[in-house]
Amino acid sequence: MAREIRLFGDPVLKAPAAEITNVDDKLVRLVREMFETMYEAPGIGLAAPQVGVQKQLFVYDNDGTAGTIINPTVKESSGEWVFDEGCLSIPGLYVEIVRPKNILVHGWDLDGNELEFEADELWARLIQHELDHLHGVLMFDRMTPEQRKEAMVEYRRIQQEPAAPRRPRRLRLS
Repeated sequence: MAREIRLFGDPVLKAPAAEITNVDDKLVRLVREMFETMYEAPGIGLAAPQVGVQKQLFVYDNDGTAGTIINPTVKESSGEWVFDEGCLSIPGLYVEIVRPKNILVHGWDLDGNELEFEADELWARLIQHELDHLHGVLMFDRMTPEQRKEAMVEYRRIQQEPAAPRRPRRLRLS
């Protein structure tokens, strides 16, 4: 059963998520529901706080490779990569965000196996974006005050459009 995606303005999106200490049937069910929600949206990543659960985990599907990362951390990062970033909790808005191009990730999978791997470009961005959600950080928080003001105006305008299918808006911020 898909869950409701929490939208910008919901206080759950600004609160840090709790570390997971136990994988049980309830958590496995949550992950299954998060995948359904992510695919229905559609998206390539979804963090637990985006469905109202304050746990440190996210699901992803990166070019057909799907999985779950529990208690993720970025141990190292390098380079810079600018890319139009969107968010299921801020629908319709895509904004250029600068993030590290390469990262070293540590975490756990749903079977309790320790993970450590390198990621770059879109894969690294996906991980960093979802990790931000686990810390209560949204893409608006990654902008300068001027950029945020411009993005907020555009987002409010998008939200006032009729409920017909929306064309994503790409915003180039100065």
